[in-house]
Amino acid sequence: MLSAEKLLPMLRYYSKTSRRIQALIRLMSADSIERAIQILDQIPCRATGAYSHSQGIKGLRDKIASGIEARDGFPADPNDIFLTDGASPAVHMMMQLLIGSENDGILCPIPQYPLYSASITLHGGTHISYYLDEETGWALEISELENQLKTARSRGVNVKALVVINPGNPTGRVLAEANQREIVEFCRKEGLVLLADEVYQENVYAPDKQFYSFKKISRSMGFGEKDISLVSFHSASKGYYGECGKRGGYMEFTGFSPEIREQIYKLASVNLCSNISGQILASLIMSPPKVGDESYESFSAEKDAILSSLARRAKILEDAFNSLEGVTCYKAEGALYSFPRINLPDKAIKAAEEAKTAPDAFYAWRLLNATGIVVVSGSGFGQRAGTWHFRCTILPQEEKIPAIVSRFTQFHKQFMDEFRG
Repeated sequence: MLSAEKLLPMLRYYSKTSRRIQALIRLMSADSIERAIQILDQIPCRATGAYSHSQGIKGLRDKIASGIEARDGFPADPNDIFLTDGASPAVHMMMQLLIGSENDGILCPIPQYPLYSASITLHGGTHISYYLDEETGWALEISELENQLKTARSRGVNVKALVVINPGNPTGRVLAEANQREIVEFCRKEGLVLLADEVYQENVYAPDKQFYSFKKISRSMGFGEKDISLVSFHSASKGYYGECGKRGGYMEFTGFSPEIREQIYKLASVNLCSNISGQILASLIMSPPKVGDESYESFSAEKDAILSSLARRAKILEDAFNSLEGVTCYKAEGALYSFPRINLPDKAIKAAEEAKTAPDAFYAWRLLNATGIVVVSGSGFGQRAGTWHFRCTILPQEEKIPAIVSRFTQFHKQFMDEFRG
C-alpha cells in the first residue's frame, strides 16, 4: 500500500492533468469531440496501436466512401477502398499486380512524377512514355496515346494500363472534362486499366477549371463496373492539409473481377495494415466539417485562406519566371508546382557536359550553391530531347516569396551573363 507521503503528490499530479484536459476540451468544438469519440468507437480496442483489417478500419472506409459519393454524385462501396500509408504503397501494389514480366507495359506521362517509372522498373515491367504537349500548356493528346500504344504493341509489349496525373505533377495542368471523357473512352476501347493519380484534387487555382474524378466522368458516361477498370489514388500529403509525414492515403479499386480483387487483398495483407493514424487522417480529409457544424466556419476560413494563398504564390512565380531571359512558364492551374522551360546558352550546355551532368541539373546545382534555393531539374521527370526545365514548388510562405524571387532573378542574370556567347 502506498504511503500518504507518496500518494498525495500523485493525486495532485493527476488532478492538475485532469484540469488541463478539461481546459483543452473546452477549447474544442462539439463536433470535433463527437468525431473523436466516433473514431475511437470504430477502432479495435479503442487504441491506435492495434492492427486493423488489412484494407483499413471498416468505419473509416465507410466515411471515405460517403465522401466519394458526396464528391461524385455516384455510389461508392467501402469494400472497394484500400487504406494505405500515403498513395505510394497503393501505386506499388498496383504495379506488382499488373506486371508479371518485362513484356508487360504501363503508359506513363512525360514529364511525370518519378514514382511511376521507378515502380515499373522495380517490378520488372516496361515503361511506355507518352509526351504531354508543352506548346498547348501540357495538354494530353489522345493521338499521342494512340501512337505510343500502337508502337508498343508492334514491339510485342502487352500494355496493361494508363497512368494519368490530374492535376499534373510536375506540370500543374488541370485536365478539361472533355479531355477526361476522351481518356476514359480510350481506356475502355483499348481494354486498359486507368490508374488515376488524383492526390492534388483540392489544389485547383484556375477559375475556369474544376476537378472531376475519373470515376465521376466514367459513371456520367454510363460506364459501370463491367465496362472499365479504374483505380483512383488519393493522399493526405497534398491539398490544403499537407500532412505528408502522417502517411495517410487510399485507393478506390473498381471494375475488377473477384479473382483479381482477391489478389490485391493478398498483397495488402502482406503488410498487415496501414498505420492507424494515417487511416484516421484519410477519413477526415474525405469527411470535413459540414455546414451547421460548430467548427465549420473556422475550418472553411482556414481552408480558403490556404488555397487562396497558394494561388497567389503560383501567380507570382509564374510572372517572375516569365520575366527572366530565356525562360517560359505556363500557368500552374493546379497542384503545388511551376515547371518552367529554360533555354540554356551553348556554353552552359558544354560546361554541363564537361561536368558529366544534365544541363538543367547543372543549372539547378549552381542555383542551390549560389542562393540556397532548391529546384528539381526537368531531367528528373522526363522531357523531350533538347528541352530543359526545372520544377519549383509554390510552398514557401507567401511573405518569403518576394525575397526568393529577388535572389532567383539575380542568380539567373549572373548565370546567363557568365555563359552567354
